[in-house]
Amino acid sequence: MSQLTIVANITARADKIDLVKAELLKLIEVTRAEEGCINYDLHQNNTNPAHFMFYENWQSRELWQAHMGNQHLADYVAATEGAVVEFVVSEMTLVN
Repeated sequence: MSQLTIVANITARADKIDLVKAELLKLIEVTRAEEGCINYDLHQNNTNPAHFMFYENWQSRELWQAHMGNQHLADYVAATEGAVVEFVVSEMTLVN
């Protein structure tokens, strides 16, 4: 398979926005250093600050799956338990 694009949408509880944002920020540096990571960019919605989006590109789906099994993601899940309303991941392929 060719390059894989991931769009991950995270919605925090209104009273937990700062916590979720802080935990998401912790993921950036360590993830960017992982094998296969092309980019890993966090965005926050301008009109709904509870909505975060990661735009990621990986060299392959296998390398992204290895990322998903890493300890820093498990730590994020534990730290934000009960603070995230919705987490939706879309696996995408560049069309052109």
